[in-house]
Amino acid sequence: MSGTDAKEGDIMNLANKNIISISPSTSIKDAVTTMVKEKFRRLPITNPGSGKLLGILTSMDVISFLGGGDKHNLMAGKHKDNFLSAINESVRKIMTTEVRHITNEYSMKETLEYMVKESAGAVPILNEEEKIVGMIAERDFMLAMAGVFTDELVQDVMTTKLITTTPGTPIEGASKIMVRNSLRRIPIVGKEKDIPKINDEKLIGIMTSTDLLRFLGDSNLFDNLSSNSTLEILNSKVSDFMIKDVLCVEPLTRLGDLCDFFIQNCIGGVPVVKDQNLLGLITERDILEVIYNNS
Repeated sequence: MSGTDAKEGDIMNLANKNIISISPSTSIKDAVTTMVKEKFRRLPITNPGSGKLLGILTSMDVISFLGGGDKHNLMAGKHKDNFLSAINESVRKIMTTEVRHITNEYSMKETLEYMVKESAGAVPILNEEEKIVGMIAERDFMLAMAGVFTDELVQDVMTTKLITTTPGTPIEGASKIMVRNSLRRIPIVGKEKDIPKINDEKLIGIMTSTDLLRFLGDSNLFDNLSSNSTLEILNSKVSDFMIKDVLCVEPLTRLGDLCDFFIQNCIGGVPVVKDQNLLGLITERDILEVIYNNS
């Protein structure tokens, strides 16, 4: 289809067109700093000359590099566990090159179906020249559809098969849990210390991929390192950076109210609790699937 014949789909009415991208020569450290500053979970990598999309850096790529997956081999192998050396490597070494994407001719319905079937939290939108012209994320659909939910409740769609960890877990272990299970957030549980007779583990915090990025992008982290060893970073505990004041919802919360809650607090998922007991987790992805099933 020629440029004169191409017709934009209505997904462009919903897409974010203010795209921030980086070049493949950008250092991992600078890329993480940008992601933290802009509150991004993903960052497109483009050719500085042509503007074509070359790849994407996701929070999972960074967590894999940190110790959760095969991209940690860059640190362990080439840089011989020298963290400061590895973090200044170019982002092309860890970016995802096979990028799931759509074109600017997609409709909202086609995009919704694609994102659900691919379990994609967000996808770049390319024109016929393979240049990125927008991004569409789960949150964009949630913002557009929040008002249509009526009777649906959190308990009807929340995830109940949870993977949790404890505050003493090292970053390396937590990173592996996230990468191997494709998790953006993990509830942190511990024993109820104030009531010795109760043995149930209680929700005491939450760790998200964004928290890990923020930890890695914190300039104080580099200033306070006593050595360049990766082990000094990987042995840091979840308790060092987990969120302790956890925002939660109850199982009878309406999905429409949940969407408003997400938007007001700029979050993408929360634990579901009742009487201080952790029952489940609900995220933007769960809401996206509801929108898709109702479409």
